[in-house]
Amino acid sequence: MKLELIRTYYPNGTNGELNHNGHCICHCIELPWHNNAPNHSCVPEGAYALMKRYSDHFGWHLQLMDVENRDLILIHPANDAMRELKGCIAPVSVLTGEGRGDSSRVAFEKIKELVFPELEKQEEVWLEIKSKPE
Repeated sequence: MKLELIRTYYPNGTNGELNHNGHCICHCIELPWHNNAPNHSCVPEGAYALMKRYSDHFGWHLQLMDVENRDLILIHPANDAMRELKGCIAPVSVLTGEGRGDSSRVAFEKIKELVFPELEKQEEVWLEIKSKPE
């Protein structure tokens, strides 16, 4: 399975649309691009394998694997990138500003319903991140 995150970069955050087979699943928010600086930047564009991960803080969520010079890049609920993210990706139902949105948990459940069954069948799931064409 391949998911595609198409981003638009802004000074105060990065907004994106997460698609599967050409259909929008939800929007995403991230930190602004700061040259891949850990805890301060969104991740570089590219293709990343996704894996299920569990933590006491987030419960079941997703992790991007093999992000250059970074670890623990997660996909988890959050509604304000600058206040709640340290380089991770947060799904949101509605974008409300640069790096901000609403109803993140609802959007995250959509992703889990799509992706978790594939991962449980030992299928590969990839996330391709790229810029929105101008």
